Amino acid sequence: MNPDPPKDVAVDDDRKTNVDGPATTDDRLGVEFSDVQIDTNSCGKEKEDFSSDSEVNKINHSNAKQEVNLNGSNGYSNYIPSIKAQAQFPKPQPPSEVPTQSVSLTESMPSLGKYIRDRSSTFSAAIMKRLSSLKEDGEDIVVKNDSLNFEVTEVQIPGVKVIVKLKSEDDRFDLKGRITFFSRSNCRDCTAVRKFFREKRLPYVEINIDVFPKRAKELIERTGKSEVPPIFFNDKLLGGLVTLNSLRNSGELEKRMRELLSQKCPDSAPKIPVYGFDDDEEEEENDELLGIVKMLRQSLPIQDRLIKMKIVKNCFAGDDMLEAIIHHLDCGRRKGVETAKHIARKHFIKHVFGENYFEDGRHFYRFLEHEQFITACFNFRTAINDSEPKSPSFLADRLAKLMSAILEAYASDDRRHVDYYRIGKSEEFRRYLNLTRDLQRVDLQLLAPEEKLAFFLNLYNAMVIHAVVAIGHPEGILDRRAFFSDFQYVIGGYPYSLSIIQNGILRNNRKSPYSLVRPFGNGDRRLQFAPDKVNPLIHFGLCNGTRSSSPVRFFTAQGVEGELRSAAREYFQNGAIQINLDRRIVYLTRIIKWFSADFGAEKDVLKWVMNYVDSTKAGLLMHLSADGGPINIVYQDYDWSGNL
Repeated sequence: MNPDPPKDVAVDDDRKTNVDGPATTDDRLGVEFSDVQIDTNSCGKEKEDFSSDSEVNKINHSNAKQEVNLNGSNGYSNYIPSIKAQAQFPKPQPPSEVPTQSVSLTESMPSLGKYIRDRSSTFSAAIMKRLSSLKEDGEDIVVKNDSLNFEVTEVQIPGVKVIVKLKSEDDRFDLKGRITFFSRSNCRDCTAVRKFFREKRLPYVEINIDVFPKRAKELIERTGKSEVPPIFFNDKLLGGLVTLNSLRNSGELEKRMRELLSQKCPDSAPKIPVYGFDDDEEEEENDELLGIVKMLRQSLPIQDRLIKMKIVKNCFAGDDMLEAIIHHLDCGRRKGVETAKHIARKHFIKHVFGENYFEDGRHFYRFLEHEQFITACFNFRTAINDSEPKSPSFLADRLAKLMSAILEAYASDDRRHVDYYRIGKSEEFRRYLNLTRDLQRVDLQLLAPEEKLAFFLNLYNAMVIHAVVAIGHPEGILDRRAFFSDFQYVIGGYPYSLSIIQNGILRNNRKSPYSLVRPFGNGDRRLQFAPDKVNPLIHFGLCNGTRSSSPVRFFTAQGVEGELRSAAREYFQNGAIQINLDRRIVYLTRIIKWFSADFGAEKDVLKWVMNYVDSTKAGLLMHLSADGGPINIVYQDYDWSGNL
C-alpha cells in the first residue's frame, strides 16, 4: 500500500536526495526533490538514465502553482516529491548474527538507500507519464533544439524543468579510437576543424606545432608536407579540412568514423602531448661571460654603503670589479673595461642609480639578482637566468604564438570570455612561464619599431592573463591599483608593470588617469623603447581582463597597424558608442575620457571615431556635426568585473 501523500510539508531548496547510495541525514527531514535526467539516443527516442555518474539537473519549482501527483492527475503538489520511507513500511532487518533489539543508523543505511533507488524509478516513470499527459492536454511545452543534431535538449512545463543530456557522437557510435589533428596558431582551417569537433561533441587531441615545435618533424614524416591541419583517425590519415567537409556533406563521415575509430587507438598513432614532459625544450646554452660573472659573484665584497646621502644595499665598487676581471683574465686595463661593459650590456649588473652601463672609476653597481624589485617580479623564480639571451624577435614571435594557442583552446570564439582556471593548468601556459624567464636579460634595442609595438601590446595582454591566474581579479579600487602597478616582470634588466607598459612605453611616458606623476623620471633607460608618437588605437588592443575592455588578442609585427584598426572597429561595433539623435547625445566609452590626452579635444574625437564605426552611425555623427548645433558627449559606465 502506498503511503498517504504528504501535507503541508516545508521544502528546503538546499537539501538534496541521494538516490544512488545510502541515505543521508537529510533523508529523514521530510519530502525532498530527486534529480532527473532524460537522455536521448541516436534515434531521437527518450529513455531514462539513472547511472550514478550522469549529469543531472534539479527540478525547477520556483514559479510552480499547479499541483501534480505521481499518477499524472491533479493532486497534492506540483513539486513531484520523492517519497521517503514511512512508518507503515516494514523496517529493515539486521543480519541474523546481530541482536535485533539494537539496530544502528549505519546498519539501516543500505536498505534505506535501496528503497530510495526503487522509489526513484517510480518517480521518473511518473515524470514521463506527466509529460505525455501534458502533450495530450495541449499544455505549453517549450522545446529547445540543438543547432546541429536537432534533438530535444530542454523541456519546460509549469513547475518542472527537465534538462536532456545529449549523447556525444562517440557515445552514439561507440567510438573507442582517437581523433588527432596537427595545427598552428592563428590558422583559419585549424579553427574550422576545432569548431566542428566541438560542435559535434567529439573528443580530440590537438598538437599545435607552435606550442610543440619538435612535433613539426613528425608532421612531415606522417604526411609528407608541413601544411596543417591533417586529421588522423587513430593512425590513419583522413585528410585536411577539405576532406572533412566533403565527407560531412556526402554523409560518409559517420561511416568512416565507425570504420576507423571502432578499435582502440594503436601505439602507432600520434602521441598525446604530456604535461611537463612531451617535447622538452632545447638545451639552454650558457652565456659566454658566465664564468667571469660567477667569479665576480664569489669574490667581490658586496655590502650596504652610504652613497650620496642614501643607503644603497648589496652593492660593490666598479674599480674592485675591474681589478678582479684583469686578474682573472690576465689582461690589460683596456680589455678589462671592455669586458666589464659587455657584462653590463648583458644586464648581469646595473649601476645603483642607473647613470651608466659601466665606467672606469669609483662608481657603484649591483648584480641584477640583488635589485630590490627582483623578488617582486613574477618571471623571477630563485635565480637569474644565466643562459645566453635569445633573439628578442624570436621571443616576441614565440610569445604571440603561445598566447594565441592558449586563447584558441581556453577562450570563447569572440575572445570576450576566458577560462583562467584551465589556462593555469595547461601545458601551453607552463611553456609561456618558461619563456618569460628568457625575457630577464633580453636586449630589446634589437627590435624594430613595429616589433616593439607588437611586443609590448602582446606582453601587456599576456601579463594580465598571468596576473589573473596568479593573484585573481582585483575587487576594488585599491586592488586595481596593486594589480596594475605591483604585478611586474623583469625585462632586459628593468622592472615592467602593466601601468609602466601602458603609460610609460605605449603612451610615451604620459600620466595615467588620476595620477600626478609620470611613470619615468628623467634619464630612465626604458624611455628608449617608447614610440615617438602615441597611437590612440593601442587602447583597443589592450585587454585588462574586464568586461568593458577590448577582447583579448595578440598581434603580429608585420600587421600590427591594420590589426589595431580592426580591433578598434570591432570595439565600437559592440556597444562602445551609442547615438541619440533626438536628444543630440553621443554615448562613448569611458576609455576616451580617461585617456583624452591621446584622443584630443572632444570636438575632434567624434571625427576620429567616424573612421571606426559602421556606415549608419557614421552618417548620424556626420549629420550631428554638419548642422552646427551642440552635441553632448556622455561617457558610459565601465564594467570592472572579470571577463570570465
